[in-house]
Amino acid sequence: MNIYDFSAKTIKGKLMPLSTFKGKVLLIVNTATHCGYTKQYNAMQTLYQQYQSKGLEILDFPSHTFLQTPEDNAGIEAFCERQFKTTFTTFEKIDVNGDQSHPLYQYLRKQNPQKTDVKIEWNFTKFLVNRRGEVVSRYNAKTTPEMLVKEIETLLNAR
Repeated sequence: MNIYDFSAKTIKGKLMPLSTFKGKVLLIVNTATHCGYTKQYNAMQTLYQQYQSKGLEILDFPSHTFLQTPEDNAGIEAFCERQFKTTFTTFEKIDVNGDQSHPLYQYLRKQNPQKTDVKIEWNFTKFLVNRRGEVVSRYNAKTTPEMLVKEIETLLNAR
């Protein structure tokens, strides 16, 4: 099993198989519109503009799990476009922890050496996925997108 086995609805409600991103390096992030880390959207967009043509895709999963994304999907989309001019793929608002969490996040939480369910601690938790759809790293919110450049470049250069 890997990332490509999942699908999610885009912010516009269209079901998108993650196999759409097969062969790409993925940065998967659970985001929030009213969080101290929300400004990381700027760095995510910069990374996307810099590396998208080389094979990077950023998958934005807004979440109200930590009560910091009160908007509906249309409000989230408008916020991201207005405040940060994001152009990477944004999905519908989801839960990232618990029984109601999105199946992708149920899978992502188990991608650690112990293969146990490790809860998402906060907004802007980041997962790096290689071109084969395998999760290679997990980072907490304090790890900024800029701090991932070297690892992203390494993954992009690996064939």
